[in-house]
Amino acid sequence: MANIKIAPTGIERTFPEDEFIVSKTDLKGRITYVNGVFCKVAHYSEQEALGKPHSLVRHPDMPRCVFKLLWDTLESGKEIFAYVVNLAKDGAHYWVFAHVTPSFDNQGNIIGYHSNRRKPRPDAVNAAAGLYRTLLEIENKHADRKEGMNAALNTVVNLMKDKGTTYEEFVLTL
Repeated sequence: MANIKIAPTGIERTFPEDEFIVSKTDLKGRITYVNGVFCKVAHYSEQEALGKPHSLVRHPDMPRCVFKLLWDTLESGKEIFAYVVNLAKDGAHYWVFAHVTPSFDNQGNIIGYHSNRRKPRPDAVNAAAGLYRTLLEIENKHADRKEGMNAALNTVVNLMKDKGTTYEEFVLTL
């Protein structure tokens, strides 16, 4: 299953506002826990998800630079909020408003990550999707994937600087 490329169908799946998708990963981003809502929305069983990289649900419309920003923030010990479009096992996509936090042991060392995701507002999805299209265009203009990701990341950083805000503050205002 890990080597199977899932083609997006263009079908959007939603979930109720009072439900939360929850997952946990180890330091490498491998899934160590998923709740029933994750399984229902992503169409993966717990057994299919556990031990797999969380990128299992990565949608090709998500800019790599957003994940770079997310991982850099988490690895520094801080939480982050982000809008993310995910890809279910059946090719459907679903948007989430994610709150991702590092998990710490008793000595203060990061031992994994915890993500709670809720249903986002449609206007916030539209705003995020517009930004992400622009970032993907920048990423795809470069033959070197890392160079493209860094160019798009610089665009986000400069855009937020011009607005006098941070990415997280921007996300929270959508």
